Amino acid sequence: MNKANILGVCVDIVELEDVLDMIREVVSTSQCALITHTHIRGLHIAYEQEWFRDFLNSSDLIYCDGMGVKWGASLLGYHIPQCFPFADWIWQLAELAENHDFSLFFLGNPPGAAKRAADRFRGHFPKLRIVGTHHGFFNKSIGHPENEIVVQQINDTRPNILLVGFGMPSQEMWLKENWQRLDVNIAITCGALFEYAAKDLKRGPKWMVENYLEWLARIYISPDRYGKRYLRDNPLFLYRILKQKITCSLFPKSLG
Repeated sequence: MNKANILGVCVDIVELEDVLDMIREVVSTSQCALITHTHIRGLHIAYEQEWFRDFLNSSDLIYCDGMGVKWGASLLGYHIPQCFPFADWIWQLAELAENHDFSLFFLGNPPGAAKRAADRFRGHFPKLRIVGTHHGFFNKSIGHPENEIVVQQINDTRPNILLVGFGMPSQEMWLKENWQRLDVNIAITCGALFEYAAKDLKRGPKWMVENYLEWLARIYISPDRYGKRYLRDNPLFLYRILKQKITCSLFPKSLG
């Protein structure tokens, strides 16, 4: 797959169908793969924390989760055809899993959110196998009894697809430390997905989502949660993208 080097993160230039095809192939052939995503905040964390950048770049696929990343890539001369937040394509993943009898495990978000999300998916896809759920409010330290219980619960159910939603960078750190111990085919980072799927968190109206304005809706709906993030991160992202563009122009071999 072709990649776009955006602030040191090698984002795969893919469409949603490519990701779904990869998931189908990996599970059907009993392989393993780690799928991550990035948006503006993720790129800032990667820019400032080397371990996070290395973790993303070591994953098997990094997809574009937000319009800001797509736009930033275009400024750098890359064409990313689609950005697709997981809250949009989880329904296609659930349909794929039901059709191919792939099992899922929902891990993360506040207590009850993953279970409510699972119940909602089962209502839409009666044959969908969600083999376990667990909230994200546990001690995630390696060796801590709470963490070991979660790892054991996952391994006992052996899901084909594990969705991990602790938010960035906690979900990435947990997978970095536990990935080799998990008996799963695919792990996918998913942020606040279960809260959205359970309707605990509201999304913007459809016209805003479809026109890549969901960030604006999030500021309005949850100003305490998203206001500072977007108002701080977006201008800083533009500055860093322009800095990379100028550096690439002056020193073509220094960055991708």
